[in-house]
Amino acid sequence: MRPVIPYVTAALLFGIGVYGVLRRRNAVLLLMSVELMLNAVNLILITADATVRAALPHTGQVFALFVIVIAAAEVGVGLAIVLQLYRLRASVAVDEVPLERVDA
Repeated sequence: MRPVIPYVTAALLFGIGVYGVLRRRNAVLLLMSVELMLNAVNLILITADATVRAALPHTGQVFALFVIVIAAAEVGVGLAIVLQLYRLRASVAVDEVPLERVDA
């Protein structure tokens, strides 16, 4: 197997994800871009596991499973934050989120 094609594909996916994180103002699209970056990392881990035989077998696959679990938890927490933000502000635009602390 030639590892160049999966590595280039992963680099393109990661680049698209970085572009989405830097340019998007919608919080849901921002979360989708982060997921795209995590999938690119998974592709690199699986390709490296298939092409490079290390001392420990299947390490790339195990790390990919950990990344999938972390991504699932991140989606759950991120969507909960986005829903609460929408309930409070009626908008999910990242630019409109107040970052300073407001004393009640």
